[in-house]
Amino acid sequence: MRAGALFSVLLFCATTVVSSFQVTTSKANVDVKENEGADLTCSYTGDFGSNPRIEWKFKNEKGSQSYVIYDGLPTVPYERRVTLYGGSNLRINKVTREDHGRYDCEVSARQNSNFGEVSVTLTVLVPPSAPVCRIPTTGKTGWTVKLSCYDGVGLPHPSYKWYKDGTPLPENPQQIAAFRNMTYKLNATKGELEFPAAKKLDSGTYHCEASNKAGPSRSCKAIKMEIRDPNVGGIVAGVIVALLLVGLLAFGVWYAYKKGYLPRDSKQKSNVVYQPPSSVYSGGDEDDGDFKQKSSFVV
Repeated sequence: MRAGALFSVLLFCATTVVSSFQVTTSKANVDVKENEGADLTCSYTGDFGSNPRIEWKFKNEKGSQSYVIYDGLPTVPYERRVTLYGGSNLRINKVTREDHGRYDCEVSARQNSNFGEVSVTLTVLVPPSAPVCRIPTTGKTGWTVKLSCYDGVGLPHPSYKWYKDGTPLPENPQQIAAFRNMTYKLNATKGELEFPAAKKLDSGTYHCEASNKAGPSRSCKAIKMEIRDPNVGGIVAGVIVALLLVGLLAFGVWYAYKKGYLPRDSKQKSNVVYQPPSSVYSGGDEDDGDFKQKSSFVV
């Protein structure tokens, strides 16, 4: 019993010692407009000593990390853009959209291995631009039809809203009676509007709107989309024409071959048998290389 009580006291003391090394911030989320200044606060307890090591790290949305402050001094890329004040607070003089991301303030004692950190998220506010919309002018009933909308300027990244004939489309059409006959999928984060099996009632004029908290919403140009039935007669006629063309081509090849316009097989064997010429001097029983005078020979 006494041993358990002693262990609890020791554990409590150890926890107290570790937790006394604290690093905090007065504001974990900072919003600032582009080209304005931003202050990121970082404070620590006196247990780190009178001259602790101060470092600030930056991590962008792609996961790339770099030092802003290293051992109390700005790094080369930031030396004219940032200031360390109040011992550990960071001021960015003029923020750009590249400064959008997470900042980690790290404090460590020089006389021992005690360490602490706190994170501050900096959101650079940039209003959206007119989004780029891809809206097909025609589609076929029963086929998949996709519409897309994107703005690469706004920060934080905009959300997207689609309109049909000037009326906003709800994310879930089944929740509103006026849209229950429509079977679309809407992704407000990616700006995608998809009709898995388009219907004629999906025809209409569509446009997209991008918005964030940085400024006014922006829209793309409205485009009319018409959903039509597949042209079965045209498909059949196309197949028939293709078959006729194949038939004519085959007949043309056969006719050219028949008339000898195409080369025949060069590997055919010749039936000609070679026969040596007969000599007027040859006889029926003369030996090779011997000459015999005939009875009809006249001097």
